Amino acid sequence: MLGEYRITGRGASAIAADIESAVGAGALAPGAALPPLRELARELEVNPNTVAAAYRLLRDRGVIETAGRRGSRVRARPATAPRDQIRIDVPAQARDISTGNPDLALLPPLADALASAAAHHAQAPALYGGPPVDPELSRLARAAFDADGVPAGPIGLTSGSLDAIERVLAAHLRPGDAVAVEDPGWGSVLDLVPAMGLRVEPVAVDDEGPVPAGVARALESGARALVVTDRGQNPTGAALSAARAAELRELLAAHRGVLVVDDDHVHGLTDLPLHCLSGATDHWALVRSTAKAYGPDLRLAVYTGDAVTVDRVRGRHRLGAGWVSHLLQRAVVHLWRTGAVDTAATARSYDQRRDALLGALADRGIAAHGRSGMNVWVPVPDETGAVAGLLQRGWAVAPGARFRARSAPGIRLTVSPLAPDDIEPLADAVAAVFRPAGAGRYA
Repeated sequence: MLGEYRITGRGASAIAADIESAVGAGALAPGAALPPLRELARELEVNPNTVAAAYRLLRDRGVIETAGRRGSRVRARPATAPRDQIRIDVPAQARDISTGNPDLALLPPLADALASAAAHHAQAPALYGGPPVDPELSRLARAAFDADGVPAGPIGLTSGSLDAIERVLAAHLRPGDAVAVEDPGWGSVLDLVPAMGLRVEPVAVDDEGPVPAGVARALESGARALVVTDRGQNPTGAALSAARAAELRELLAAHRGVLVVDDDHVHGLTDLPLHCLSGATDHWALVRSTAKAYGPDLRLAVYTGDAVTVDRVRGRHRLGAGWVSHLLQRAVVHLWRTGAVDTAATARSYDQRRDALLGALADRGIAAHGRSGMNVWVPVPDETGAVAGLLQRGWAVAPGARFRARSAPGIRLTVSPLAPDDIEPLADAVAAVFRPAGAGRYA
């Protein structure tokens, strides 16, 4: 069952630590079956309840998964092996379109914003006991939410979208709960969910967002939460249409207890209208990060939600990080007030590159997807062969394994580094390494 490895330990914590260490070292491979409770208890000469407690600890940490009578196994992708480690070495001569970074030329300079924040700090320094959210930032954020039709709710801040998503999930869910997640989808969320001791319930995606039938199955199976990307979905570029959002809201209306998390991470660089699911259930949150439009190192995400959710997240945040730096908050206030990012021009720049690449691929008979944002998703029959073949031709792309749970293979191409003269050579390279995978859903 475990090969030559022998689990050791007398107490629950020691047994769990030994197994987790073995997983991290590779001595226990993903998918390896663990001994039944009573069998391991006899071997270690401990009470079966001690082994049961150890397995619970490991499940809560996302190291193993349990399936009743079928026993316990090391997770196929344990929390100690995140997807962002699925990378390729990029030769110096290759063009890297794998990272998902925004175009540096479209990011605003931060010198004036930081100077403004420093000047404000000199007049009114942030101290212990002060309000966690700058009043002006809160006012501007709420006004932007109102303009997009987001339901009324208090404002909170975290250090990026993933931080917010984790805190919102933790505010309502318990280890073992299922979370409906887009597949393919953001690899960090696909890793985060099991790392929290939760279960991923993959939901297929098409150009208009999560497929209703998949969401319905997840809800009927008992999913306690749904995480959905509203626009610029990573990696497929999907964006919720008005019709799709209405259909999903109707589904959710019959599951008022489900937590809904809307991720609007491309706010500021897309001109597609927002169609969110917030408010369709009793507990919800909508998250917006400054990373894509203003710079990845500007670690700030603003969120709103129902009063209970925001209060729980704020309270837990206060016990840990305390607050997001007011220097960053004031810098963002300056950027927002001065219109440092021209959303229309930024959206147009990404749209032109993305649409040009999609058109060039279509001309070569290759089906690809990218309704919004900065990425293009190309279904492929052989993911490893496509990545290797493109690398040989001077293009480093992201392997789809970083973004998939059960969906078919694919590769992600980020258009941010592309100039107009790059489109045809890239399309030629893609056409040279594989045949079209066909159109349809990414299921």
